[in-house]
Amino acid sequence: MDRIDTASAATEIARRMGHAALAASLLASSGAVYAEREYNLQTPVTSIAAQIFDLHTYIMWTCVVIFVGVFSVMFYSIFAHRKSKGHQAAQFHENTMVEIVWTVIPFLILLFMAFPATKTVLAMKDASVPDMTVKVTGFQWKWHYDYLDHGFSYVSNLTTPDAQIHNREVKGEHYLLEVDQPMVVPAGKKVRVLITAGDVIHSWWVPAFGVKQDAIPGFVRDSWFTAEKPGIYRGQCAELCGKEHGFMPIVVEVKSADDYAKWLDAQKKKSAASVDDPNKVWDPNDLIARGAKVYAANCVACHQATGKGVPGAFPALDGSPVVNGPKDAQIKIVLNGVVKDGEPTAMVAWKNTLSDTDIAAVITYTRNSWGNHTNQAVQPAEVKADRS
Repeated sequence: MDRIDTASAATEIARRMGHAALAASLLASSGAVYAEREYNLQTPVTSIAAQIFDLHTYIMWTCVVIFVGVFSVMFYSIFAHRKSKGHQAAQFHENTMVEIVWTVIPFLILLFMAFPATKTVLAMKDASVPDMTVKVTGFQWKWHYDYLDHGFSYVSNLTTPDAQIHNREVKGEHYLLEVDQPMVVPAGKKVRVLITAGDVIHSWWVPAFGVKQDAIPGFVRDSWFTAEKPGIYRGQCAELCGKEHGFMPIVVEVKSADDYAKWLDAQKKKSAASVDDPNKVWDPNDLIARGAKVYAANCVACHQATGKGVPGAFPALDGSPVVNGPKDAQIKIVLNGVVKDGEPTAMVAWKNTLSDTDIAAVITYTRNSWGNHTNQAVQPAEVKADRS
């Protein structure tokens, strides 16, 4: 009996120790989470972001001083001049001095707040004399970067695994903030960004740079930054642009001058090697293989990997009368998008994003996948003819 009691006691002690260890572990992990929290703006890495940070701090403390001063006087007046002490309310009606004081003081406060704010706003808009220019175009739901000074461009797509998005895997450190091809710029150089959109309004926002500019179809807005410190900086589209709005992150990699020169040389060679002859006649199987990659990178978000689309939002391609109909009609839709009642729909125009060969490949893929068996191939020359 004593042995049984001793064993039970030992078991209870071990159980309690286990609970204590678990609690300590949770407390430690909770402390780590709290330690990682930030209650202010991101650490600035450009002069403009630093000015914005300083302006934010200056305005905040100005408001704190005003708050403390006003409420201190108010509460003192309520307490020291309360009715129970026999005080009578003073009359200031048409008192010229009082009216001058409460007009001049707010004017001076606004002046001291407006001067640094105006100085910062003017600096934000001074995109003159850049060292390089990059055109940024927002699409649903990706970013297209065009290096105007060097003649190449590419599309930046989200790379967060689908399993993480649907909670089948543990979410990574940079969940929904990782892309296949980040924008790359050199450190210490003034970069002018020309910002527009190809479908709906987006917004290019990188907090560490102090840059947030709306991307509006039909308009080209500009901004600039000079990142002083090499590293990877992340942002997001800051304008609600559709159902995948939260899936178009911005990643900018700032490299040293030498590393950027190596990257630039590699990009130029890659761009030159990827230029396809639009008059080349492709084997249908090669087009289908290439089209599968183009579809996965650009079309799967709306039309799904199964080609079934999203009922009520995005049409199915599997069994579609357009996909199984005349080739020329599908080419025109992919090139120019779909417009209803004079307004663009979610089916955007791909003529400015994909090459003739990529469009031919993805159309060939859709016409010969799932339940579609047209046994037809679209050649790049056909797309080129419709494009022109």
